[in-house]
Amino acid sequence: MDRWSPHVTVACVIEKDGKYLMVEERDKFSGEMVFNQPAGHLEDCESLTEAALRETLEETGWRVQLTGVLGIALHRAPSNNNTYFRTTFLATPLLRDEDAVIDPDIHAVHWLDYEEILAKSARMRSPIALAVIEQHRQGIFHPLDLILGT
Repeated sequence: MDRWSPHVTVACVIEKDGKYLMVEERDKFSGEMVFNQPAGHLEDCESLTEAALRETLEETGWRVQLTGVLGIALHRAPSNNNTYFRTTFLATPLLRDEDAVIDPDIHAVHWLDYEEILAKSARMRSPIALAVIEQHRQGIFHPLDLILGT
């Protein structure tokens, strides 16, 4: 019997001067170009916060400071039928690491304003990507200590 388990992922909503840090990448299952926050999978022996910082650096070259938790969500992706358990953090950009090597799966890194994101809403990796930006715009977030072991 197969054992079901969700894929544990993290993401960061990073806003600066009214623009959000987004990545453009090719969906491995559909082949389409999609937009998402910097995000990725939790690795063995890694905390959720460590994963969020690592993934953001690997996908964007930005070093960030986590400032809160926007939410925790389950999403079943129609492209592969996998279930993802996603923790989304709120972060502030600190500096762009000019020596960072961007993950080869990332096609481009963009700072997009809200209207640009809405215009690309049909190309979001999942509905969660837009939902967490909406939460941020409404000022809805939780303290980092919501996540134990950070």
